[in-house]
Amino acid sequence: MIKPLEDKVVVKPIVETEKTSSAGLIIAALEKERPTEAIVVAVGPGTVFGNGDKMTLDLKVGDRVVYSKYQGTEITVDGEDLLILAYRDIFAVLEGK
Repeated sequence: MIKPLEDKVVVKPIVETEKTSSAGLIIAALEKERPTEAIVVAVGPGTVFGNGDKMTLDLKVGDRVVYSKYQGTEITVDGEDLLILAYRDIFAVLEGK
């Protein structure tokens, strides 16, 4: 597995699918926009500031989040496409989804 450092968060982007025929054939939606929702896979321990204070990250594995569209580093781990984001590039947790 992957263990992010400092204020980094590893997420699995959610790629929406769309039914296109009455037979139920499912194909990936056309990529008009990059995904902006993802599931948190791993969370770093937080950053230690110069004065010794530690920033904790208010996320947990399994959270569904909204993130900045063109941020992060794309990686593949064990055949899974993932994204490493800085905590500041995550805007919200989607509750109840």
